[in-house]
Amino acid sequence: MLEATNSPSETQESTAAPVNAALAAEAKIARIAVTVFPLLVVVAGVLGFLIPDLFKPMGVAVPYLLGVIMFCMGLTLTPPDFASVARRPWAVALGIVAHYVIMPGAGWLIAVLLQLPPELAVGLILVGCAPSGTASNVMAFLAKGDVALSVAVASVSTLIAPIVTPSLTLLLAGSFLHIDAGAMVLDIVKTVLLPVIAGLLARLFLSNLVAKVLPALPWASAVVISLIVAIVVAGSASKIIAAGGIVFLAVVLHNGFGLGLGYLAGKLGRLDDKARRALAFEVGMQNSGLAATLATAHFTPLAALPSAVFSLWHNISGAIVAAFLARRPLKD
Repeated sequence: MLEATNSPSETQESTAAPVNAALAAEAKIARIAVTVFPLLVVVAGVLGFLIPDLFKPMGVAVPYLLGVIMFCMGLTLTPPDFASVARRPWAVALGIVAHYVIMPGAGWLIAVLLQLPPELAVGLILVGCAPSGTASNVMAFLAKGDVALSVAVASVSTLIAPIVTPSLTLLLAGSFLHIDAGAMVLDIVKTVLLPVIAGLLARLFLSNLVAKVLPALPWASAVVISLIVAIVVAGSASKIIAAGGIVFLAVVLHNGFGLGLGYLAGKLGRLDDKARRALAFEVGMQNSGLAATLATAHFTPLAALPSAVFSLWHNISGAIVAAFLARRPLKD
């Protein structure tokens, strides 16, 4: 998972100048990962487009690759991450509701207004119905946001995804294509929930071993996500030229709505500026790897194209917004 690997309480104390050598090293790793990751995704997308025959046969491996990413996410979680939910139920609940209302609704609205073909419409809505993105915690960290809140919202949104994501997809995308919500629930449980729980248990019972591999997790996640993008792009390479422009516009609008309305939701909920910054990324950044996996398994390769574009764009836009916010003083 592309996120800070120390505890949220430690990370939350971070400022533009980290308070100790460990945090300074972590900040450097996080910035490098956020800078390099979009480049890896771009390269992967280009390779998938230019040599699709190399990556198409790997399509069957996409669910397992996503499982690796979610296992890495589980390894980064600690009991205090969940304790923060009990300490701040209002802020976490607001983040969850904002995430699962704004992004699905925005995806449906954009698909209708742009009159997207059914496959692309379902793909965009599916991205909106996915849980928080795996890099959102890093963006909140770099933006001087409330990282403890960011981790809590991301964790809860992921744990409830097996129920919420299929239900919202059926509700909003059922008019475009047939949605098998039951099969989608099983897929999310197998590729998201079980790997996250396995990673969390490994963190609890193999803490010394996990501590040694934590610094490598951002890079492992970046490589695996990039490979998923290459596979997804390869699957729809023949249609990208025709559909690429409208998909990019839809994704930019979708992500922009999420970032802006996520911050606004925190403001309307009377949260402080650090929390608002965290919610901007938790709402605007999606687990596009999960969306791509579900789109590939349940629909067509073209339906996975919005997920592939989102994987690239939300990391670029997130890094830009995080850099902008980091240079602005906290209002509270």
